[in-house]
Amino acid sequence: MRADARKNRDHLLAVAGTAITEHGVDVSLRDIARRADVGLATLLRHFPTREALLDALLRTSFDELTAKAGELETSSSPEDALVSWLRDCVACAHQYRGVTALMTAAIEDTDSALHASCVSMRAAGARLLTRAHAAGIARNDIDGTDLFALVAALAWLSDQPSLASRADHLFDVVASAIVTSAGSSDTEGEDHPRTRS
Repeated sequence: MRADARKNRDHLLAVAGTAITEHGVDVSLRDIARRADVGLATLLRHFPTREALLDALLRTSFDELTAKAGELETSSSPEDALVSWLRDCVACAHQYRGVTALMTAAIEDTDSALHASCVSMRAAGARLLTRAHAAGIARNDIDGTDLFALVAALAWLSDQPSLASRADHLFDVVASAIVTSAGSSDTEGEDHPRTRS
């Protein structure tokens, strides 16, 4: 990609990121183009669909979360790694209002531009959860799919004006329900962690 084309693309992404942060993922593509001072055709030439635009915005963040999970596996305790990654993942999902529904749908839709990065991110969280299971400090009746769903739920809570002030508290409640004290992670007769991710 030529330097000027890369500069234009980066400018469009920056403007789109601000617009989506302010107005959510359903913001008009025409409005994004207007804010970027380009025609809609120019925006669509770089990003032919809304999903392609979102993928470009989110992929870097999702890839960073996947890489961070790998680093945490070797640098932190199982508990600290899981809670730290979970907090960062929720913050990432909350950054762009309304993106949690797209993330959840993309997991099941192999044709989605977001599918691969969402699946990789979910798998990274599942590895941290499995490590916590092995250490005996995480409840055994949740798996990577459940963890991803909890990320989406916590990000959704942060998006709700009437609940935003409770988001940190609710994160702590959920995290303490996932990470338990050693020797008490078996719940309701579930003796083995599920392997689905």
